[in-house]
Amino acid sequence: MKGRSGFLTLCLFGGLIFLYGPILTMIVYSFNVSKLATVWGGFSTKWYGELLDNTQVIDAALLSLRIAAVSATVATAFGTLAGITLARFGRFRGCTLFSGMITAPLVMPDVITGLSLLLLFVAMEQAIGWPDGRGSLTIIIAHITFSMAYVAVIIQSRLAAMDNSLEEAALDLGSRPLQVMVDITLPLLAPGMVAGWLLAFTLSLDDLVIATFTTGPGANTLPMVVFSKVKLGVKPDINALATIVILTVGLVVAAASIIGGRVQRQRLADTQRAAAEPASAGPRTARLVRRRRE
Repeated sequence: MKGRSGFLTLCLFGGLIFLYGPILTMIVYSFNVSKLATVWGGFSTKWYGELLDNTQVIDAALLSLRIAAVSATVATAFGTLAGITLARFGRFRGCTLFSGMITAPLVMPDVITGLSLLLLFVAMEQAIGWPDGRGSLTIIIAHITFSMAYVAVIIQSRLAAMDNSLEEAALDLGSRPLQVMVDITLPLLAPGMVAGWLLAFTLSLDDLVIATFTTGPGANTLPMVVFSKVKLGVKPDINALATIVILTVGLVVAAASIIGGRVQRQRLADTQRAAAEPASAGPRTARLVRRRRE
């Protein structure tokens, strides 16, 4: 058993080094004084100063953040509705087609998705005059198209694993379906919605292929600027930029995990308090509470 435990520990550390070793190396070399990104010449923070003076990179980063925030928010709203429809409405006419259309972007290559959206935008511009050229708006629409599928899958999985006895109890107490959706279902889905938003935000911020197809002059996202710079050779300012992005994403994920943990503990406490007083509820609610206790 000790030998097996040691082997598993070695595999764990090997996997962590394989995954995070290059990232740590990049962070270290972002403080390199040398102009050569792979040759250590001493410690310096000058590349962070030059990065802040680079208006092209700053403008691209701000544009990418705006696009990612808007597309993630809209994709979360649409994806939540789609996931609820697939999980709660059962089999309906066109369910298979609807489910296939929702999950298609998950398996579609980015090149095919970007090319199809490009042809769609060109055809729409010729037919109705909108969109008038390609830019940040077309990138947002494209990112909503594929990131909504990820949110829908997360919400559908969350609903499939969630006990619907609380919703049934609320209906037994006289609540309307819309009120149950707002007061019961959506708060229970909040962790899944946050996870879907973060995933959609990350996918939008990281996208290069689809944005390249759907963008136009003057709308260059951060991955596009970085890719154009990398083709000319990696410089330490790119390492500095990547370090800032990694630290920012890490802080956001940590904050979301802390908030999600607090919400989960509060919901568990509320459920325990509600289960401690089943007498004031209706007979169906009392049966549901006893069933949950068993």
